[in-house]
Amino acid sequence: METASRTPGRAFALALGLIALIPPLAVHLFLPVIPAVKAALNLTEARAQLTFSIALFGMAFVTLFYGALSDRYGRRPVLLSGLVLFLFGGAVSAMATTPDTLVLGRLVQAIGAGCAMTLARSIARDAYRSEQLVTAIAYLTMFSTLGPMVSPFIGGLLIDAFGWRSVFIFVLVAGAAITASVYVSIHETHPPALRVKGGGGFVQSYVALLRRPRFNALVLQTGFNSASFMVMASASASLMIELLHRPAAEFGIYFLLFPFGFFAGNVISSRVGNRASTELMVLIGSVLTLAAIAGQAVVIGSGLLVPLVLFVPGFFVSFAQGISLPYTQVGAMAEIPRFAGTAAGVGVFTQNFCGALFSQIYGTFADGTPQPMVVIAMICGILCMIVGVIPMAMKWRGARSPSA
Repeated sequence: METASRTPGRAFALALGLIALIPPLAVHLFLPVIPAVKAALNLTEARAQLTFSIALFGMAFVTLFYGALSDRYGRRPVLLSGLVLFLFGGAVSAMATTPDTLVLGRLVQAIGAGCAMTLARSIARDAYRSEQLVTAIAYLTMFSTLGPMVSPFIGGLLIDAFGWRSVFIFVLVAGAAITASVYVSIHETHPPALRVKGGGGFVQSYVALLRRPRFNALVLQTGFNSASFMVMASASASLMIELLHRPAAEFGIYFLLFPFGFFAGNVISSRVGNRASTELMVLIGSVLTLAAIAGQAVVIGSGLLVPLVLFVPGFFVSFAQGISLPYTQVGAMAEIPRFAGTAAGVGVFTQNFCGALFSQIYGTFADGTPQPMVVIAMICGILCMIVGVIPMAMKWRGARSPSA
């Protein structure tokens, strides 16, 4: 039977894409704010980094619940509830006068933002046919790069002109417009007949998914790749503004290389579609990530540090992520189709948790030089490569197994 009550139209597709802008509004727009908040509130590097990484931690954990709740109660009510929390947290952050209040506001904002990518992916899987899904996910992910493309630049301009609080005012206005679009255009795509029933379904879905090695490898590859990106992105903000003494708006311009790389990778994955296997595209993304990080380490080790040394490797890390991410998402959700929402939640949790963990580790060891970034990003790249090989190894082992 059909999983969606009607055929998606253009307004539906546009609103679905707008949902994907919510996480960049919570994460990427805040990157140029970190040095400003550090100076304004007299924070240590680790405490300033916490105002950024708390959003990733918050989004990480709540996505575990959003996916499972949407499998049980439907996509639309869970999505709208999350968007309301996102707006409330943004308002608290805008009015914060102490570090603790700012951290609390950022956490609430992140709890709301966590609904976005999990449910956007689940809604896309519900609404589009299987032969369209990789392309739909690729275009959805590509749409989400619009946020990272413009967010740091807009944030930098707002900070330079009006101060760091103006960033949260912008988030409130944009978030309210997106919420209105979702309310009008997104219908329920997960009918009651297909929902998970019973109190044990919540735990059962996680147990069933986490017992599958291929599923774990796919979501961990996404997590370590995202961690590489987050470490390089958050480190580049501090290094550009504090070490190289460049204005926040210039950081925003250079930062465009990150989402441009992601956009280019998604163009390739959307064109390739089902003509290449998930295992191959995940492996290619893993190799490119490690190669880019290793290249940056060599150049910085030679003593050269200019803005392009920070951002060109980031372009290729993002490019690799853009190539592999649609395939890891589709592959993870396909492991157990009836738990697709839960699988999407685990995938987004892993992305955000790994990003938060390693960016906070960077904040703990940051000393004003690029060396901590190089070391921590390299660890992420190696881990990404290790788990990225596993799906291909499992495929080869299955192909070589003697038939019964």
